[in-house]
Amino acid sequence: MIEIRRLTAGDEAHARQLNGLFAREFDDPESYASRPPADAWLARLLAREHVHALVALDGDDVIGGLVAYELEKFEQQRSEIYIYDLAVAEAHRRQGVATALIGRLCAIGAERGAWVVYVQADYGDEPAVALYTRLGTREDVMHFDIAVKAGGG
Repeated sequence: MIEIRRLTAGDEAHARQLNGLFAREFDDPESYASRPPADAWLARLLAREHVHALVALDGDDVIGGLVAYELEKFEQQRSEIYIYDLAVAEAHRRQGVATALIGRLCAIGAERGAWVVYVQADYGDEPAVALYTRLGTREDVMHFDIAVKAGGG
């Protein structure tokens, strides 16, 4: 039986497993495994109400998970939740794990008064596009990364 659980302070070991899963499934060890954060950093992050780290557990093994951030809006008194990372171990795909994770996040969002959960997908990632199309409304947008420079300019 797969358990979906929100990580909180004290769950640093599962957070590390989740980063390991992201490193493997995204084939990106540089981002997710090369400079792991200290336990104190993870505990502080997991204690924040606006950070939603959910894992799918098979026993004590993280087989899927997501990290999402709740953003308070300026134009209205409401928030939205952005799924930043979501992955499921290859051996557990097509079994409803990602859908269960997103469902749990939506339930958390409803409890917190969020008005929407949103996520980006890469062109060519057809399984992700199919999943998100089944669950929501597609918007085609452009994404830009703007480098942060020392000194603000």
